[in-house]
Amino acid sequence: MEDVPIFQHKKRPPLAKAEDLEDDFLPRTKASNFGKNASSTPSPDEGIHEEEALIEEAKAKPIQIVLANGDEHSFELDAAALEKILLQDHVKDLNVVVVSVAGAFRKGKSFLLDFMLRYMHSQGDSWIGGDDEPLTGFTWRGGCERETTGIQIWSEVFVIDKPDGSKVAVLLVDTQGAFDSQSTIKDCATVFALSTMTSSVQVYNLTQNIQEDDLQHLQLFTEYGRLAMEEIYLKPFQSLMFLIRDWSYPYEHDYGLEGGNAFLDKRLQVKCNQHEELQNVRKHIHSCFSSIGCFLLPHPGLKVATNPYFDGRLKDIDGDFKRELTELVPLLLAPERLVVKEIGGNKVTCRDLLEYFKAYIKIYQGEELPHPKSMLQATAEANNLTAVAGAKDMYGKNMELMCGGDKPYIAPADLERCHEEFREHSVGYFRSVKKMGGDEFCQRYQNQLESELNEAYTNFSKHNDGKNIFYAARTPATLFAVMFVTYVVSGVTGFIGLSTLASLANFVMGIALLSLCAWAYVKYSGEFREVGAMIDLVADTLWEQVLKPLSEHYMEDNVRQTVVNSLKASLTEQGSQHTKLKTH
Repeated sequence: MEDVPIFQHKKRPPLAKAEDLEDDFLPRTKASNFGKNASSTPSPDEGIHEEEALIEEAKAKPIQIVLANGDEHSFELDAAALEKILLQDHVKDLNVVVVSVAGAFRKGKSFLLDFMLRYMHSQGDSWIGGDDEPLTGFTWRGGCERETTGIQIWSEVFVIDKPDGSKVAVLLVDTQGAFDSQSTIKDCATVFALSTMTSSVQVYNLTQNIQEDDLQHLQLFTEYGRLAMEEIYLKPFQSLMFLIRDWSYPYEHDYGLEGGNAFLDKRLQVKCNQHEELQNVRKHIHSCFSSIGCFLLPHPGLKVATNPYFDGRLKDIDGDFKRELTELVPLLLAPERLVVKEIGGNKVTCRDLLEYFKAYIKIYQGEELPHPKSMLQATAEANNLTAVAGAKDMYGKNMELMCGGDKPYIAPADLERCHEEFREHSVGYFRSVKKMGGDEFCQRYQNQLESELNEAYTNFSKHNDGKNIFYAARTPATLFAVMFVTYVVSGVTGFIGLSTLASLANFVMGIALLSLCAWAYVKYSGEFREVGAMIDLVADTLWEQVLKPLSEHYMEDNVRQTVVNSLKASLTEQGSQHTKLKTH
């Protein structure tokens, strides 16, 4: 039987408020007393209806604590709902056991959790229930569309006495199925990572076999979880149970835990002749979990898979499935088998778990973590980045041949022409490389390449300018010009009696002289480079804004006057020759 997410509303379910949840999880007796002790005395009919409503509210049910925003592909914690569950007086200081089921969508996760609920409610030989008893609890149904979204937790916290006499609180958690048509890789990784980080036993729900892509996805999701943890412990997560549904090869490995562990040992074995990629996946999984197991579960039968009206009655389920189910559930939830949640070697209480949920969801809502990508997208990015690197290297080598460190100064116009030519060759190389991702995806990387080539040209241009002796002498020449002008102004203004202007000119001349001395010391010693850069900046500004326009204007006037004089001389000469001809 397949499972699916819980509410399929188009609108996002509202966050629970503390006042709305005030009586959600009260025991029935308390709910009844609350109705009896009301300050106003209701009519008999009203009292009956009110008490029935309170009893209905007090029934245990799945509560969505992590809400999925499908439009923005983000998740939000319903802190009020989680607080109401975890901060109940009788459980908040108990060590917590968190059993979570995760995996692909429509693979029967919620269906399995409802059998776990039956076990928790009646731990005995007949816990599995009667043949005609419908299965209730977490929402599930047949079909191909998802049912559960985000993360859900059962509202009832089970208090269990362990064999050593200690009491623990047991939580059952259902998660949104991975790889449905509405979830991105980041969505799937976030849900799986959150459930793994907060659970003491993570059931990885698979179908028929453990395929290599199942292990690769597990590697990706657990690494995404490990990145979010503040400290990296030797084994950041606790127990992982591979649950293989619809196992069809009992003649190779028997149903159950023993056959499952033997099968898992073969699948996770690291061999010398394996490719490095396959070895790394297996080493990563072993490094993440304190204990790893596997359980092989048979198919529940055709009635379960094909009957749209199937409601979980045992009479419709195959005997092999029921027999193995009675082995699996106690294996996870029997008092002596319960695994207390630990983080960093410290046991976690319900109160602590609430704070961890808040901290982890805040991390995944931020931008600190890298976004997981599909294998195609990751490969396409790597492919395009490699092509970009090759094109940049080609451009850099060509430019080095033209204006490298041991090459003489080249005219800026010639350098720009070389840049245009080499950039065109580099972009052509990038386009010629076979790349994945499609034209639109590759265009982004071509734009990135062109931008980086322009930045590289700017650096080459600055390096080339540094080889120009006149460019290097621009700062001292500018300062000398300022000193000369101020010296002349000082002399003229002092001669005609404008002592104030003369003093100001002398002050500016002194500043220019000190700046020149400081600049020379910086260039000689290499110290106080910031001061030298500031002097260069001021000198460049003076040159560009004052001296260069004046010199260009002066040169332009001189050239214009020279041309006029040449024309006049030419016309005068022609006139005199014409007069001589007439005379003769």
